[in-house]
Formats: sequence, structure tokens, C-alpha cells
Amino acid sequence: MAIKQAKVITVTSVKGGTGKSTTTLALAGILANKKIKTIIVDMDLQAGVIAASLNLKNQKDLYTLVNDYMNHNLKEVDDYITKYNDYIDVLPAPKDPRSVGKINSQYIDIILKKLKYKYDVILIDTNHIIDNINIVTFDNSDEIIYIITSDLMDLKNMKTMLSIYKDMNVTKYTIVLNEALSKDHLSTYEIKTFLNKEISYILPATSYTKNVKKMIMEGKIITLEKNNKKDKTVIILTELLDKLLK
Repeated sequence: MAIKQAKVITVTSVKGGTGKSTTTLALAGILANKKIKTIIVDMDLQAGVIAASLNLKNQKDLYTLVNDYMNHNLKEVDDYITKYNDYIDVLPAPKDPRSVGKINSQYIDIILKKLKYKYDVILIDTNHIIDNINIVTFDNSDEIIYIITSDLMDLKNMKTMLSIYKDMNVTKYTIVLNEALSKDHLSTYEIKTFLNKEISYILPATSYTKNVKKMIMEGKIITLEKNNKKDKTVIILTELLDKLLK
């Protein structure tokens, strides 16, 4: 019998400021509501905000894990993981950005493969930089979720990425338009026409976003709050996860 491995879902963008980390946390909350054992791996190595958003007081992070692995001091991967609740664990990004350059992508591959046997879902929050670490991350992913806005530079960068994926025959990605952070008021039709690609999901501008800052200050995940379960964004993200986990 084959051993069950985690579904790996990576949330990324083609520029900063699209709300990808907030979306990652929202997805984790929905998974927790479904009692799906999830780990958030913060691969936004230079500007990771997951641990800070959850008010975690972690002593270890991705860098200390890789460093101990390289120096043969690793005992258990679990020692480097911080628990948030019964269904959500976190492997935080490095506290010191200066350590990022010392992280070898080879060890990212090894760590992700180990985590696949410990969880139902690995939820990765990463940045828009195309480097060896992100290439390894994407290769390990079952699905890549791109959070975009209607910002013109965002759309131009996304169009370039779509062209690259077409050349590489890559299809394991989903485009999510975040209207809450969209500054240029382009219609969905205009965005689709520019990208020459369908937008899979649209997160509405009027949604739980008004409460996000308060939740972050309190270290809470907004989708874990009972009064948000019928929110439009929660319903859309739940639909997205149901499709990916099918």
C-alpha cells in the first residue's frame, strides 16, 4: 500500500503587496476548520511575516533547521516547528535576513520531502523572486496559487510568467484576483483580455478585509472566527481548496 503524502500548495505572487500572506493564513484557517493537519512553511525568506502575524515566539526557524542539517546536528524536524493550534503548525522564515544566503536549496528539497509524510497539507508562503529555492519549492508543489491585483505592473509581470509557463508546458497553477488590494479599477474582462487567461477566482473588495489588521494585531487567523464562515472570501477560498484537495 502506498504511503499517503501531503498535498503541497504554494501561495505566491509576481510582485509584493498582493495579500498573499494574508491569503495563506486564511487558507490555513479553512483547512483547520476541516480538521486537516496543516503546516505553513514560510519561504518568504527575506520578509516572512507568518510567525509575526500569529504572534509566535519561536526560537528556531528554517535557517536553524537547514544549518543544523548541514552540520549534522539535526535530530528531529519537529524540534524546529512551532505549534499554532491542534491543526496548524508553522515552520517560520529566518529571523535574520542575513542568513538567507546561507540556505542551500538542496536542503529545502529534503525538508519538504520529509514534511510530506507528517501532514495532510503543506501550505507554502513564498515571494515573487525566481531563484533556486523557489524553483525547488515550485517543483515540490502540487499546485501554485498566484495572488494578483489589477495593478498594471502586476498584470504585466503575470503575463510574463504565463508566457514562461506556456513555454515550459506547466499547468499546475491557479490565478486568484484580489480586488481588496486592487488600485487600478480594471474590469475582470479587461484583465482576462490583457492576460489572455481566465481568472480562476476573485476575492471581493468588500469582505473580511476590514477586520484583518485587528486579527493580525491579536495573532488570530480570521477564517477561524465563527462569524466569518459565511463571508464571501471564505466561501471562495473554501471552494478553491475543495477543488485542489479533491
